[in-house]
Amino acid sequence: MARHKVMAIGLDGFDATLAERYMAEGQMPALAELKKRAARFLLDEGAARRAGLPWEHVASGLSPEAAGRWGPVDFDPASYTAWQAGAQFAPWWAETDLRVVVFDPPFVDLCAARNTQGIVGWGSHSPGTRRIAGPTKLLAEFVRRFGDYPADEWTYGTPWPSTRRCQQMGEGLSHALDVRSRAAQWLATERFPDWEFFFAVAGELHSGMEGLWHGVDASHPLNTHPSAAPAAAALFDIHRALDRMVGLLVKAAGDAVVIAFNMGGTGPNNCDAQSMVLLPELLYRHAFGHSMLTIPSAWTASPNHLPILGEQETWDAASTSWVPEPPGESEPATMAANLRAVAHRFPEPVKSVLRMARSSAAQWRSRNAPPEKLVQDVGYIPGYHYRHHWPRMQAFALPAFLDGRIRINLRGRERDGIVELSQYEETCRTIETILGECRDPRTGEPAVASIERASSSNPMSLANSESDLLVVWRDVAGALEHPRLGLIGPVPLRRTGGHTRHGVAYLAGPGFEPGDRGVHASCDVTPTIVELLGAEPVTRLSGKSLL
Repeated sequence: MARHKVMAIGLDGFDATLAERYMAEGQMPALAELKKRAARFLLDEGAARRAGLPWEHVASGLSPEAAGRWGPVDFDPASYTAWQAGAQFAPWWAETDLRVVVFDPPFVDLCAARNTQGIVGWGSHSPGTRRIAGPTKLLAEFVRRFGDYPADEWTYGTPWPSTRRCQQMGEGLSHALDVRSRAAQWLATERFPDWEFFFAVAGELHSGMEGLWHGVDASHPLNTHPSAAPAAAALFDIHRALDRMVGLLVKAAGDAVVIAFNMGGTGPNNCDAQSMVLLPELLYRHAFGHSMLTIPSAWTASPNHLPILGEQETWDAASTSWVPEPPGESEPATMAANLRAVAHRFPEPVKSVLRMARSSAAQWRSRNAPPEKLVQDVGYIPGYHYRHHWPRMQAFALPAFLDGRIRINLRGRERDGIVELSQYEETCRTIETILGECRDPRTGEPAVASIERASSSNPMSLANSESDLLVVWRDVAGALEHPRLGLIGPVPLRRTGGHTRHGVAYLAGPGFEPGDRGVHASCDVTPTIVELLGAEPVTRLSGKSLL
């Protein structure tokens, strides 16, 4: 195959079902035109979805199995602590002779890719890296032209209790996308026009779909909430802004092959409350016979209803009282979450000062940070507040953003392990039985869809990013009910959107016939880009080319 220039546009958070409806209605003309002349591939992440690291899979070209990395949270069995780890691998193109320009792709380590120009960590959703530029002086030049990321407060926003905040989230993310569009076009056409591979990712839709999904999903239990209509309008505006960006970049691509894609699609979030709050409490009750979770009695009085937060409340602020940290042991991330939770109440001049202070701090950290990998605290997850009790539990729930993750406190592996290796299988079966007995009080259905075991047949060789048991939840839920351990919850939902459906790739360029190409593995995207570029990466990549 001939060697092509390639422009890769990452549509983080993009869901083909919703977006193609907008395209058919004439609301996303740029993407509709791209789709019309593109080969269209639906993408199935398969088991890789459980890892929650789609952009690391793109940047490294490695599946979870090949990378030995099963999730973004690492656990240290020697200290019973956990943290969210950043980029662990050099980009697949690092040892090639390609001229590469990037703009905000998550989990791209520029320090490990000296042949790469551009910026990462400016406004990504879960960037996996600090804000850094190549060459270093580019960052100051970029900020002078385009400023700091303008929608920082909405990157992980959970605005559903408030109609006003849903509207503000849409306005903030749409504006940020328009700034991103101009910046991406400048990088591709003026600042670094001599590229062979241009890779830009927009994360605004990721943020919007997680925070606003209930507005576009008629079956979602919060679709009847007053905020649903403004949430739907906000998501529509973000999609329109994304379409404008695609139009500008396709024009900037010239005769390059364009691939616009998202590794996995979006749907209802069926894991936040269960994995972050309910599962840790279930295992705590199993271990000690009493509760640690404290929630208002008005919520427990109506277990078949989802609790509704007030207009001025946020999940992060409310959750700090459910499973409080022991006195004097609050994590930095918990305090930061509390500040973010109330920041929306500040007047705009105060917000502006805070943004400038945060920007200055970020620039200082970028200049003075050591070269080691990025590490982020997980103290804002209520389940992590149980960690002081983990050494005395047979099994405990690790902090998780997606499916539930359970670690067996195994002797010889964990520092204070209490489960003998000979008891490992029996312990796993006991936990699986307990989970199988849990029901969702709202629907009356079993709470768990499936439980997966660790990839290794030897529990002693478990990776620090892996769990012994992985719990896939059945539906959106705020409570669990167990015949012996009782009612757990209900608690309010956090994010209304999650990552539960197929991704999609649109591949357009000279010589490529348009039309649907069926369902393929998401890990095939990177080998496709590599083949189009005619590159020869040193790393053996996972998957195979879609071509």
